[in-house]
Amino acid sequence: MALSHYMFTPRSTADIRTFRLRIDTDDPLFRGKKKLKMTGRELGDIPKVIFQIHELEILDLSPERESCLNYKLLAVPRAISKLTNLNVLILDTNELTELPEEICQLVNLESMALSNNLLESLPAGFDNLQKLRSLHMANNQFQDFPRDLCQLENLEFLDMSDNELSMIPESILNLKNLHTLLLFLNKLSALPDSITELKELHCLWIGNNNISRLPQNFGQLTNLDWDERYTSSVLDGNPLTYPPLEICRQGVQAIDRFMRSSDLNGHKLVNNTTWAKT
Repeated sequence: MALSHYMFTPRSTADIRTFRLRIDTDDPLFRGKKKLKMTGRELGDIPKVIFQIHELEILDLSPERESCLNYKLLAVPRAISKLTNLNVLILDTNELTELPEEICQLVNLESMALSNNLLESLPAGFDNLQKLRSLHMANNQFQDFPRDLCQLENLEFLDMSDNELSMIPESILNLKNLHTLLLFLNKLSALPDSITELKELHCLWIGNNNISRLPQNFGQLTNLDWDERYTSSVLDGNPLTYPPLEICRQGVQAIDRFMRSSDLNGHKLVNNTTWAKT
């Protein structure tokens, strides 16, 4: 892979380090982007001079190898607000319990990775990040779905799997551009009716929750990819009765037929799966 490099030398005489920003010209995701990766012991004491690199576009502060896991980031420096040109911020697999409000000033962020931390909430003003298209927050400690997320109208990918969520707000319908929503391994007992308004959804993983009933119009999510790669993960691990899991496994068309054929009051549920294939 061809690599070019951009060199940044701090002007401060107090810190004579020279940092190398990698520009990976072959990466279609980050072509031409100025990137800084720090791991291991570097995460224990991030030099303040890093936040003078105003042209930085990608900052990766996550351990990249098992040997680095002894060194994790415990807090995000408030000075991160100075990196106003950041497009990508990677903070996963650390021990973060909170994020500073200053992170909400990074209004050019398009992708943020926060998975595998100890987060329970997001800072006030998170909905300022209107350019966010991809947000990874799996394996944290969220019990409540952050309401600010529902104001990020450009969001296309959201991963909140492996948390402790008990409900999803109706306002999720604001995320009209969402094509991937990962919510498996939570404590959801139901889905909001408004989730059926997300017509761009191609991937919806809600397995391993406590869901017994799908929204009446769930069959309208006709863009869901229901091939063998996804079926086992979409709904398995839920105590589904409406429709039964064996019908759900046949895809959204079978679900839609079930909903249309069932009594609107829910008294006469169809449990025979043979008709769904006709």
